[in-house]
Amino acid sequence: MLFSANKYLKKNTEAAPLAAFRLFFGLMMFASIVRFWANGWIEKLYIAPKFFFSYYGFEWVHPIGEYTYLIFMICGLSALAVATGFKYRLSIIVFFLSFTYIELMDKTTYLNHYYFISILSFLMIFLPANAYFSIDAWRDRKKSFQKVPAWCVDSLKLLLAIVYFYAGLAKLNSDWLLRAMPLKIWLPSKYDLPWLGDLMQQEWLHYAFSWSGMLYDLFIPFLLLWRRTRFAAFVMVIIFHVLTRVLFPIGMFPYIMIVSALIFFSPKQHHRILNFIAEIFKINKSIFDTSEVYQFPDITGKIVRTVVVIFFTIQLLLPWRYLAYPGELFWTEEGFRFSWRVMLMEKAGYAQFKIVDAETGNRFYVNNSDFLTPFQEKQMSFQPDFILQYAKFLEDHFSKDGHQNIEIYVENYVALNGRKSAPYIDPDVNLLNFADSFEHKEFILPFQDEIKGL
Repeated sequence: MLFSANKYLKKNTEAAPLAAFRLFFGLMMFASIVRFWANGWIEKLYIAPKFFFSYYGFEWVHPIGEYTYLIFMICGLSALAVATGFKYRLSIIVFFLSFTYIELMDKTTYLNHYYFISILSFLMIFLPANAYFSIDAWRDRKKSFQKVPAWCVDSLKLLLAIVYFYAGLAKLNSDWLLRAMPLKIWLPSKYDLPWLGDLMQQEWLHYAFSWSGMLYDLFIPFLLLWRRTRFAAFVMVIIFHVLTRVLFPIGMFPYIMIVSALIFFSPKQHHRILNFIAEIFKINKSIFDTSEVYQFPDITGKIVRTVVVIFFTIQLLLPWRYLAYPGELFWTEEGFRFSWRVMLMEKAGYAQFKIVDAETGNRFYVNNSDFLTPFQEKQMSFQPDFILQYAKFLEDHFSKDGHQNIEIYVENYVALNGRKSAPYIDPDVNLLNFADSFEHKEFILPFQDEIKGL
């Protein structure tokens, strides 16, 4: 039977899965903000540093001193409002803007799951997630709907499927599958884990984790979609993400993915979840069972669907942009971010910057710890855009100190996935001759090895 887009767009489904997703998403985000604040990471990452590495094109986004706490407060409160469905449209927009601002303040803290939260919250702006089991629907019965267009729920499934499947494709490389890298480096360090410490030293386990991780990411979306394998797949989701949480310091992300996977279950299961929550908080859930169907107004619906189609087109194409760059992706990292390449490499670097007076030839070396935190210095030492941006900062700093005719060179070595440290940036290149851009950075020295795969 041929797929009919018009027929599909007219198809409706229960709003309960969308409501449950909204509720859990908001609560998870609120808990994440509280955890971030309680651990003192706002001060450590966004107030204490003297310099911040901005994203290209977003140099105007930066921490605002002690007022940075206000941004986190707004983000946390808006997440709580999203969870309860209170003034949902405004709340999800505020959450998206505040969370994305936080994410863009310093790319030193870049993580795939921060990007996931940003694009997910952007998508949720266009979904009627407050149509059911929300304060908005309770306050105004005209905003209460038991059913929504099926594509609203399916779009969340699609986004999760893209994240998983692209993460699996990224693991189809020789370092991950044939050398068990970087797990062969990371897992032995977990020797102190109860019951598992000795097991983490076994090489066969490193390969088993590498291959099973690849297979899990590639096939879990399809197993969750198929009703007969859904429950077993969800058990696999729980085991996989709990294990990754035990082994690696990746915060709330595993729990977010576990909860998000519930969207694949039937509306009947989500009604059970909401009934359970309603009983705990003494909510009369039956008032939301109106049998009403939410319909986008004609013009609004066309705009929303167009935005969603463009959104998913970008999500499908963006991870492939690395093909436009020469050289090994893991080495140059050009096109690496925002492509669901999760925990695929272990890099360590050394970067010594030299300031030269072009006229007199006088020179001196920079103590990076005078300007960067240890975490910032670590990230800067093996990422070319960081190195270039730091060189520009050093130029501004020393120009203000009275230095003239400045040239900046760097002696830079990087080790990738257990290989010996090798020269990374051409030491004879004046970094100030280059401007940050999306173009290939020609001052990166060639990778003296080959990593086969996607």
